[in-house]
Amino acid sequence: MAYPVRFEADYVEQRSRLTSFFRSLLAFPVLIWVAIYGIAAFFVWIAAWFAIVFTGRYPAGMYKFLADFIEVEVTALAYHSLLTEPYPPFTASAKPDYPVRMYFAGPLPTYSRAKTFFRGLLAIPIYFMRYAAQLMLNICSIGAWVMCVFTARLPRGLFDPMVLANSYIARSDAYLFLLTETYPPFQDDQTRAAGLPETDPLHDELKGR
Repeated sequence: MAYPVRFEADYVEQRSRLTSFFRSLLAFPVLIWVAIYGIAAFFVWIAAWFAIVFTGRYPAGMYKFLADFIEVEVTALAYHSLLTEPYPPFTASAKPDYPVRMYFAGPLPTYSRAKTFFRGLLAIPIYFMRYAAQLMLNICSIGAWVMCVFTARLPRGLFDPMVLANSYIARSDAYLFLLTETYPPFQDDQTRAAGLPETDPLHDELKGR
């Protein structure tokens, strides 16, 4: 069964030396926006926690807000780490053809109150795995910066582990924000890159695509 949150990225080898060299500076505005967006997402997450604990259901509006935040966060992270070249959108689904995309299956019919109540404890292994994924992404992004600046190309050998790390960060954030109840796999067979078909069984109406 496919994991209910999926990340995909298109591989483009040719890169701009100029925008790669100044990537941290160029990414600063969208990263600031993610930080501000994240404050709102934190309060929505708290409200969603109470809603699930008391009703066993995830309000659709809260689910969509947090799913949108994760998509904006992940695309900004992908841009900053040189996984992709075009500037990331500030809102989810603003660019349906953007080379980094996420898909969400939508809220479950019912959620476990106990799993939600104890999510902080249950998520302890995820914190460590997410940290490892972030470290992996940071190390690969340094290599990507060197290659993009000096050769104007991003080798596939760097792109693939960056996709693996970025996709795990996306799935782990979905778990931490209560969107799913199952532990995120570190490697997801459903993660896609360029050249694979565009049809998607997890393509949910919440994405509005």
